[in-house]
Amino acid sequence: MPARDLILFPDPRLKLPARPVETWDPGLRALAGDVLDTLRAVSAIGLTAPHIGEPARIVVIRLQPDMPHTVYVNPEIVEASAERASQVEGSVSMPGITESVERAERIRVRYRDLDGSAHEEAAEGFAAACLQHEIDQLDGIFWIDRLTRLRRERALKRFAKLKRATP
Repeated sequence: MPARDLILFPDPRLKLPARPVETWDPGLRALAGDVLDTLRAVSAIGLTAPHIGEPARIVVIRLQPDMPHTVYVNPEIVEASAERASQVEGSVSMPGITESVERAERIRVRYRDLDGSAHEEAAEGFAAACLQHEIDQLDGIFWIDRLTRLRRERALKRFAKLKRATP
């Protein structure tokens, strides 16, 4: 299972909602393996299948390099706290740009694993922010869409400047 090339911002595929996974077969395991291998290769915390050009609702998260990863198939947020918290976010699809994003402090996520078994998981703080960030990506919401217009415009200007400076 090889690492794949990333889809980079502003590729319009990053704004497309991913399709639900309907078949649990070796192809699903292979795709999840490619997402994991790519996550490791780019030293990401979380990565979705759309990040590698596959419009499937698959997320892989590994909060620390020495921690095990979790594969979330068809994840959905079923509960979110009213309390909000800010975390610094960015994307491997928009390298070099980070901003503070406000999201629910605590969430509950329903998902399936690679065998098709259903799970529910509670998360808070950084883990909750990571899950919300990646599930947004599955819904075609790129992380900068969560910024105010002014902060988004500034981030886009910084990104354009970085791209010009990179050969």
